[in-house]
Formats: sequence, C-alpha cells, structure tokens
Amino acid sequence: MRYLPLSQSDREAMLARIGVSSVDALFADIPADKQLKNLVDLPLAKSEMEVERTLGALAARNVPASSVPFFVGAGAYKHHVPATVDHLIQRSEFLTSYTPYQPEIAQGTLQYLFEFQTQVAALTGMDVANASMYDGSTGTAEAVLMAHRVTKRKKAVLSGGLHPHYADVVRTVSAMAGDEVITLPADLAGGEDLLAAVDSTVSCVVVQTPDVFGNLRDISALADKCKASGALLVAVFTEAVSLGLVESPGAMGADIVVGEGQSIGNGLNFGGPYVGLFATRQQYVRQMPGRLCGETVDANGQRGFVLTLSTREQHIRREKATSNICTNSGLCSLAFTIHMSLLGEKGLTHLAALNHAGAVALADALAAVPGVKVVTQAFFNEFTIRLPKPAAEVAELLSEKGILGGVPASRLLPNAGLGDCLIVCSTEVNTDADRAAFAAALKEVLA
Repeated sequence: MRYLPLSQSDREAMLARIGVSSVDALFADIPADKQLKNLVDLPLAKSEMEVERTLGALAARNVPASSVPFFVGAGAYKHHVPATVDHLIQRSEFLTSYTPYQPEIAQGTLQYLFEFQTQVAALTGMDVANASMYDGSTGTAEAVLMAHRVTKRKKAVLSGGLHPHYADVVRTVSAMAGDEVITLPADLAGGEDLLAAVDSTVSCVVVQTPDVFGNLRDISALADKCKASGALLVAVFTEAVSLGLVESPGAMGADIVVGEGQSIGNGLNFGGPYVGLFATRQQYVRQMPGRLCGETVDANGQRGFVLTLSTREQHIRREKATSNICTNSGLCSLAFTIHMSLLGEKGLTHLAALNHAGAVALADALAAVPGVKVVTQAFFNEFTIRLPKPAAEVAELLSEKGILGGVPASRLLPNAGLGDCLIVCSTEVNTDADRAAFAAALKEVLA
C-alpha cells in the first residue's frame, strides 16, 4: 500500500471538525521544553545496508549488561531467566494470541492468566489480582485513580522513597484529571513521617518497599493510620523477587499492591516491554482496573475459564470504565507465570535468599573501600552508597574499567542534593569475582 500524505485542505478540514486551530494545538498538554522544534539530527535517507552499518556502529559503543559485571537496578533488574521460559512463550499459540474474547477457543490463554492472577495474589498477600498491567509505573497511576474512585477524594500523597519515574507518571495522569498530588521530599534513609501526611482529605498514600534507595519499610502503622482516616494505602514494589523473602504488603495492611514484575521471567529488554502487577482486597474488586479471569464450569459441568470482570473501555461505555488501558502485557505475564511455576515457593525463597546474601556481601566489600559509606541499613538486594566524588563521574569511570556499577541518584533526582549517592544492586547473576572486581575498581577510581 502506498503512503498518501494528506493535503493541506484535508488537514484544515480535520482540524475544523475537532475544533482546534492548528496541529500544534493538539500537543498543548505536552510541556514546551519536551517538544521538538526541528527535525531530529539524522540523515533524511539512507539505504538499508547503510542503516544497518550505522546502527551497528552505534550499538558497538554500548556496554551490554551480560558482557561485564553488572550492578545496575533502580527499577529494572538483571536476573537469570531459564531457557524454558523463552522456548515456551515463542510457541505460536502464545506468541500470536490476543485478548481472549471467545473463551471457547482461548481456554489455554485464560487458564494461564488465571494462574498468573493466583500467583500474584499469593506473592502480594492480597485477595485478588488482575490479569496484568502495562508496567509498574502506569499501574501505580491506575492504583491512585482507583483509590480516588473508592474514597471519593482527589488527593494522593506520594512517599519520598517512591521511584521518581513512578511519581512522574502519577503526577502526569493526575494533572490531566485535575487531581491533587502531594510529593514528599526525597527520603534517602527511609525515615520520613508519612503518618503526619494522612488526614480526612487524603485519598491514598503511595509508599514503596523496598524503596528506590533500597530501604525496606514496615508499613503496618501507616496502614492503620490510613484506615482510621478513610484513606487507602497503596504499596509499590519494583523488585518482585523481594516478595519471596520479605513480609508481603498485604500482610502489613496494604489496600492496593502494585509494582513491576519484570524481575521474574522477563529480561532487561532495553527497557521493555515489562509487566505490571496489580492486586487488591476483595471489597474493592469492582473498582480494579484492567480485567479479571475467573474459573467456572461449562454446560456439561467441565472446568473452564472466562473473563469474569472486564470493566475497561473496550468492553463497556467509556464513561463507566475503570481504566482506559486497551490491552495488557500478556506475553510478559505468561513469561512471569512460567518462571514462577519453574521456581515454586521453595525455589523463589531460595532465589530471594541468594539475592539478599549477595547484596550483603557487596555492601561489606564496598564499605571497606576508603571514603565509601553504605547509607541503606535494611535492604533486600539493592542499597545506596555515598561517595567522596560525584557519583555520575564515578559511574562513568567504572564503566571505562568494565564495571557497570549502579545508577547515580542524581540521574533520577537531579535537584535533590544527592550528587554523591550511587544506587547499586546485586542479584543471583553476580559472582564473588564480580563483587571483588567492583570493589577493586571503585577503590582505584576513588584513589
């Protein structure tokens, strides 16, 4: 099919129909400093072979995560994904399937979504989970919108330990809806007073554990305060493997638990696609976004699976939808389910214990480097260190020595005065030799 561009009169007719004066007016909600004023600095045309050569040269400048000791986390984690996972999700019946609108011919898809929901509910300690979200950040924004619907209030309080990207997504969505968002200052040590921020005007409090700096948090008292004030507690996680070792958010009293499931079954994938996990209490199930697969019996009494709740705009009138999410990360949730099934409860617990032990060993090794201070006291597999030099500069020097040593806090929070802080992570893929190499390179860089 040929590409036939619109004529100027076509564009004017379309703009007149929707009631705007220009194409630029369609982008009024995008901040001016985020809009491109000119063409991207790229050649207008190249041959296929020239494009391959150019992109190959650009890619060669990267340091692949699997090629060197890798200690980067901050929301995306490198774990071992068994070959079985990729083998199974590439089967044609999974790889090409879409939304199971016809349950009679989509029983396999519906069943694995049902199993996925069961696993997520068990991990988070909640009553019910949906059939996945896009990712953890958009899932967090959906959790805030859900809390507004449940409480009939429009103010959310965001912890200073919430991942800044997640907070940005919440603020963006809330701005479009005219909702109020209170964001507390960055909380490096995890000691902020969230209890003082809760009152009868607050819809929800959003708190992350482990937080963006790695702090494990006991949210039990906060859950009690939220309940007494009629607010909901939204517990967020970015590292799903942590749920194999630490107490679940549901057990600590959270009303909604949401986060990123990439750690289980899904590789780094250059930043996506990932898979959002979303779970809640039974009493709030009808306000949960997305969709819910349920178990039933057919006319012959045989076990079967159906979409029990589908309160999204594809299924009902837009104004009555709980979410405008048009699909879910189905293949990524299948990868999650396969990996979880391979691990089992004992395997997940063992995997989580390996992560924690490796991180403790790394923290001890880095703390022995002159000038380095481990800031995070209680952590899972991620923690923050303070350096005697700018962390961004140190990270670059480490990469030149073949060590991807973490994420400078200043990249996530450029105006928080954390220029000397580096967020580092150790998972089961890191060896004792990797950790020793990191400590040695850091000592050399700081000398």
